Amino acid sequence: MLAVQSIKGLHVGIADLADRVTRQVDDMGARVSEALFEPVVRLGVTGLARAGKTVFITSLVANLLERARMGQVSAIAEGRVVAAFLQPQPDDTVPRFEFENHLAALAGPSPRWPDSTRAISELRLSLRLRPTGWLAGMTGLRTVHVDIIDYPGEWVLDLGLLAQDFSQWSAQVLARVQSRPQAGAFLGQLAAITPESPHDEAVAQTLAAAFAGYLQQARDAGFYDCTPGRFLLPGELQGSPVLTFAPLPPMAKAPRKSLWVEMERRFEAYKAQVVRPFFRQHFAKIDRQVVLVDALGAINSGPAALEDLRQAMAQTLSAFRPGRNGVLAPLLGGKRVEKILFAATKADHLHHTQHPQLSAIMHALTKEARLRADFAGADTAALALAAWRATTEDSLQHNGQTLPCVRGRLQSTGKMAAFYPGALPDDPGQLLAPARQGAAKWLDHDYQVMAFAPPVVALQPGEGPPHIRLDRAAQFLIGDKL
Repeated sequence: MLAVQSIKGLHVGIADLADRVTRQVDDMGARVSEALFEPVVRLGVTGLARAGKTVFITSLVANLLERARMGQVSAIAEGRVVAAFLQPQPDDTVPRFEFENHLAALAGPSPRWPDSTRAISELRLSLRLRPTGWLAGMTGLRTVHVDIIDYPGEWVLDLGLLAQDFSQWSAQVLARVQSRPQAGAFLGQLAAITPESPHDEAVAQTLAAAFAGYLQQARDAGFYDCTPGRFLLPGELQGSPVLTFAPLPPMAKAPRKSLWVEMERRFEAYKAQVVRPFFRQHFAKIDRQVVLVDALGAINSGPAALEDLRQAMAQTLSAFRPGRNGVLAPLLGGKRVEKILFAATKADHLHHTQHPQLSAIMHALTKEARLRADFAGADTAALALAAWRATTEDSLQHNGQTLPCVRGRLQSTGKMAAFYPGALPDDPGQLLAPARQGAAKWLDHDYQVMAFAPPVVALQPGEGPPHIRLDRAAQFLIGDKL
């Protein structure tokens, strides 16, 4: 058994080395070109469970094309951005982000939110800038390319599987799901099988389907630790053996050709054939990253969901290889994620007087992740934003009090309504402490989240969509490159 494990470890080590060498050889020419001529910023955009990635990218691009609402981007405020235009992305094998279709859905006569991210996509936005400083009189306009890579947050959490074997992963998942009602059907199926019995494909498919059903229900309930992520977004892998496994009780030594051994084999195949290629081909090339978080949704779902989100933030950060890139790092293949922004979305669901509290909660949620990144040399930030503002502010009288509200078009009925979601605490610890302690519900507060539809907008020439702090996010992520 020890010899087998040593051989497996050797194979994994060789695969890791091969991945690194291949990545460096493939990227060398592109890195030399961009370092010497037209710089490229590779901006990764991900999020966890309905965080609004598609809306964020659509509004960011629209507001960089029409820049009147982007005053916090210093290059725009100083008039140095002469033009912005879309170009074909450099990777011909990655689908193009459907910017025009998403913008039409959001800004059309009957606006609607676009469909959520189901797979990876990419878009290149090029900016023409006037040079500054001593170069201003010596050179002409320069070009900076921003390659925006959109991918599901579930895929990022999958990167943590690379550090686990099947026994470790199974033990972790089974310990986690025991107290979750969403796992009832799966645990029932698991209790009915014998892992050391001979592999039966019908049994494997039934168990895998029950596990996938649990993951979907857990995500709908507001939980974030829903790996493997491709079980939720299978795409072309639907029904394949690489997505037909489930956690089993760990065993010291399983018989050959048993169900346990086959599940272990498929788990390793998932890592080798799904997770590792994503890391090598896409994720490892990112040098700026924004992680979008529906913090209000987690708060509304209760303490368990909020604690799950906090742990997911720490796990997400561990996948990013944070740190500073030296002068030669991009040329030598040592690329790291230099800047990471954690952004709480849907700030427009709150009156602006509550935005400082939401930002403070976001800082507290990501504290562990940001400290680790800061230690590694990366720049991190956390803020609250709304990429596409769906509400206006209002106030209501209730029991002699004036409540700060937001007014918007309800997604369920299409009617306009004013809404007061509840007051977030000034001290984030009032939420994070009971979440860490396993509280079943909030004791002193009642929080609600309303689903607003996008508003009908009439944009003037030069104006992008209305937003909250999207320009501050852009300044942090790419401002230094402009």
